Order: sequence, then C-alpha cells, then structure tokens
Amino acid sequence: MTTHREEGRLVTAVDLARDAALPAEVVELRARNEQLGRALVTRAVIDQARGMVMALAPCSSERAWDVLVGVSQHCNIKLRDVAAALVATAEGERLPEEIRRGLSRALRCLHAADRG
Repeated sequence: MTTHREEGRLVTAVDLARDAALPAEVVELRARNEQLGRALVTRAVIDQARGMVMALAPCSSERAWDVLVGVSQHCNIKLRDVAAALVATAEGERLPEEIRRGLSRALRCLHAADRG
C-alpha cells in the first residue's frame, strides 16, 4: 500500500513522463499536418487532371482515374507528377513526351474497350 506522499510522487513522475513526451508528439503532429496539406494540394491537381481526361475521352470519373493511374504505372512516373504535367498544359506547357505517349496509348485502349 502506498502513502499519500508516495502517491503524490508517482503522479508527479507520470506527469513528468507525459510532459517529456509532449515535444515528440508536437513534432509528430506538425509532420502529419504538413503531410495532409501536401495531400490536399496533390489531390486537387489530380482531380483537375481527371476532369481534363474526362473532357478528352469523354469518360466517367472512374475511367479517367484508371487512365491516369495507367499512365503513371506504364511510364513509372508518380501519379501526382503525371497529373501536374497534364494540368500545366492548360497554361501552355508542353506535355513531356513520355507522358504524351502513355496518355495517347491509354486513351486508345479506353476507346477500344468502349467499342469492344
């Protein structure tokens, strides 16, 4: 059995341990917050690219997603980079040749599947 004084020391030790862990938790939460912020920006660009594919094809949102993922995998380029390159074409940027070829191939496959 513990005395009142010993209980006070235990509570203080627990409080100190929790306070020591607080900076690590703050660092982790800040990192997670930054990651979520980047994900939101990336998601917006991917959604814009998806809309562009839907207008080009025309196709559903799901099919446009499949096209972008297919281009990403075929070209071995991150999906967010494929999307950013496609969105940049709306501002006059040239689509990198590898992505252009991959997108052309994916759209041909999409049209062939629709006809078949």
